[in-house]
Amino acid sequence: MTHAMNQYQILSRLLLYPEPELIAHLPQVDAALAAVPEQHALLRPLLAHLESSSLIDLQQQYVATFDRNPSHSLHLFEHIHGESRDRGQAMVDLMEEYKRHGLQMTGDDLPDFVPLFLEFLAQLDEAASAPLLGDAVHVLAHIGRKLTANGSPYAPVFTVLERLSPVAAEMLAEPPIRDMDEALETFGPGADGVEPLLRQAPGGVHPVHFHPQPRRAA
Repeated sequence: MTHAMNQYQILSRLLLYPEPELIAHLPQVDAALAAVPEQHALLRPLLAHLESSSLIDLQQQYVATFDRNPSHSLHLFEHIHGESRDRGQAMVDLMEEYKRHGLQMTGDDLPDFVPLFLEFLAQLDEAASAPLLGDAVHVLAHIGRKLTANGSPYAPVFTVLERLSPVAAEMLAEPPIRDMDEALETFGPGADGVEPLLRQAPGGVHPVHFHPQPRRAA
């Protein structure tokens, strides 16, 4: 594996909910990152934060940062589609992309969860992973800017991803906002009990888009 591939896996781990296993392996993470000095320097403050804080504090900070602040959400499509119906199709398309490359999802994570996406990139060669990172970097950079503005120690992870990307990040527009009743109507289970988020839309497989596509004129 190249350093970039190894890094996707490391970056994925650093963005997961802090568990004792991660803390125990921080010396190995630090040693692996030392092979890429520029990125090691960027991530060293986060590693120091993880090393010096108590586990309960780290867990509380993680929940406050990523679970309770929508602008920091680790779900890529939330920053593009908000609660619009387009988000469901985007999820289906990304799952199909994973399957096409042989990745079978396990657990409860949605396909657009950033650590899962990075784990996926880690399994690909650079020719396949670079374009996908280039597609997603606009959202990743958007999350990184929000984290930086709030002084989060997690912000450098997204700086590293920006630097690994083959294309420069563009600014995102704010996603559409819908009221709670409409969101529940959109995402509540159907009569068959299947969540609409995971329902296959007509028309087969669609290309994955990590940023809104321009609407065609009528």
